[in-house]
Amino acid sequence: MEMKDMVSYAGSHGFVYQGSEIYGGLANSWDYGPMGSLLKENLKNAWIKAFVQKRADMTLLDSSILMNPQVWITSWHVGGFSDPLMDCRACKQRLRADKLIEEYAETSGDDEMPKEWAGESTPPENLTQYINEKGIKCPFCGAKEFTDIRKFGLMFKTSQGVTEDSASQIYLRPETAQGIFINFAQIVRTSRRKVPFGVAQVGKAFRNEITPGNFVFRTREFEQMEIEYFCEPESIAPGKHLECHAKWKEDCWNFLIDTIGIRPESLRFRDHGPDELSFYSAATSDIEYKFPFGWGELWGIADRTDYDLGAHMKESKQDLSYFDPFTNQKYIPYVIEPSVGLNRLMLVTMLNAYDEVESGEWKRAILRFKPSVAPVKVAILPLVKKLSTEAKSVYSLLSEHFVCEYDEAGAIGKRYYRMDEIGVPFSICIDSENFEQKQVTVRDRDTGTQETVKIDDLVEFFRKKGC
Repeated sequence: MEMKDMVSYAGSHGFVYQGSEIYGGLANSWDYGPMGSLLKENLKNAWIKAFVQKRADMTLLDSSILMNPQVWITSWHVGGFSDPLMDCRACKQRLRADKLIEEYAETSGDDEMPKEWAGESTPPENLTQYINEKGIKCPFCGAKEFTDIRKFGLMFKTSQGVTEDSASQIYLRPETAQGIFINFAQIVRTSRRKVPFGVAQVGKAFRNEITPGNFVFRTREFEQMEIEYFCEPESIAPGKHLECHAKWKEDCWNFLIDTIGIRPESLRFRDHGPDELSFYSAATSDIEYKFPFGWGELWGIADRTDYDLGAHMKESKQDLSYFDPFTNQKYIPYVIEPSVGLNRLMLVTMLNAYDEVESGEWKRAILRFKPSVAPVKVAILPLVKKLSTEAKSVYSLLSEHFVCEYDEAGAIGKRYYRMDEIGVPFSICIDSENFEQKQVTVRDRDTGTQETVKIDDLVEFFRKKGC
């Protein structure tokens, strides 16, 4: 399906709404409806369960969105966190030069990249030279005339206190990672974790993107799920951090396929070349998904070496090194950072689940979510309205354990199809004959098959189905 079709589907089925719509909306602002909120929550909980709850070497943190502005100066975000911006002179569209080049390379198959290529950090003059030499066109109108490239800061500024001046200026965080680094010493002390260990965090981040778009793929307000996994540095255990990086690549890939149910053929790894790496990175790999608009980054796994802890230790004059009680060595750990956007993961999950069932001249949509991440697990549908009391007793039983949907309006077949459209994996039909025998009919969303289940066995039945 095209992205515009997913935007329409998500809005009409309660997943994602246009933000501030009654006032004409706000560009790149989205609200998550009843189904979208539940789906996001389930994806977040699945991530926490896989990477925190089931691992003895992981712990969780929730740091503040607002931090001392020195955090962002030290981390190179203030002054260095910017995108190369240019405008098409013909149609006036605003473009990111690095993304324009990446899209050209993807579609043309041209392996040559600009000199000193480092994505958005590539020298502007090198980007300009490459665009001119290759004759790259504006993707909107086909013109080849662009303005000079200028750097555009991505940090959202705000002020704290009763006056708005330079002394009160602070920033909305552009990532969650720095909250982990500045709390490193306290986490080690209070959690008593030993290297190697990791800290996970889920939270809002904000970036004043030049070219947001493709629905919730790139937004100015988003949620990140990040891990900082601390391991021995190169000086203590040569090559160990690269082994750790490779293991995290494998774990993230398996999570997408086994836990979320993403089809492997829709995913690929893209390892960053030496000329593309950030100055502090020893290795970076992206897991990309084949979106309707082409391949795009879903999950980044970076080896950030000891850059962040070292920078904060130098600037704050606080000791952020780690003392290994087994070897009696003191060092600044290296860190592996697997980072995925929750909003982007939700979009991928919906695109992956979307299917259409055809029968003769008609077809209908269905979302084939894995039961573990489906927003609603079970629908309770009385065959006729006069059975509402009996049906609501089943709802009360199951809603203690699962998110359920109750619907008694319309023909039972249409209600089944409505549940398919929002991805409910199982629907229960309540009819008087079965209910008198203390049983119900359970319909499977994906196969359409129905089976009779004792009411007392329903909770265990759905648990075994992965709900």
